[in-house]
Amino acid sequence: MTIATTLLQQHLQWLVDEPQQWQELIAEDIVWDLPYAPSLGHPLRLEGRESVLRHASWFAGAVRDFHFFDAIVTATDDPLHAIARVRGEGTIAATGRTYRQEYVVFLTARDGRILHLREYFDPVQAALALDAPVVGVSSRSI
Repeated sequence: MTIATTLLQQHLQWLVDEPQQWQELIAEDIVWDLPYAPSLGHPLRLEGRESVLRHASWFAGAVRDFHFFDAIVTATDDPLHAIARVRGEGTIAATGRTYRQEYVVFLTARDGRILHLREYFDPVQAALALDAPVVGVSSRSI
């Protein structure tokens, strides 16, 4: 096990269930890239601890009973990098709809903390659960 794989496992375990412990994992200058989030009207990138904490808090409030499962965390040749494929499920508070998602997460560590996350997810699954449009896609173009 490497520092990055340990941090990634703890990130998945504590993000929603133990937010105080999770906060101890992240660097002050953390960057969290969410390449598909803009299609839901969310930021492409979160920079800095406060921005990341606001987003994590929003998610925890927006998705009730969220949990990750079936995580496969993989080490790379560099002990400061790890990758995970993981499923998640919860209930969208505003709609009552079930939110099911599969994520791919890349993590970079520095000094025993999470420096960078890059998270891929299916924005269509999120839009359906949120009852929200996918930005840039109209029903006529499908």
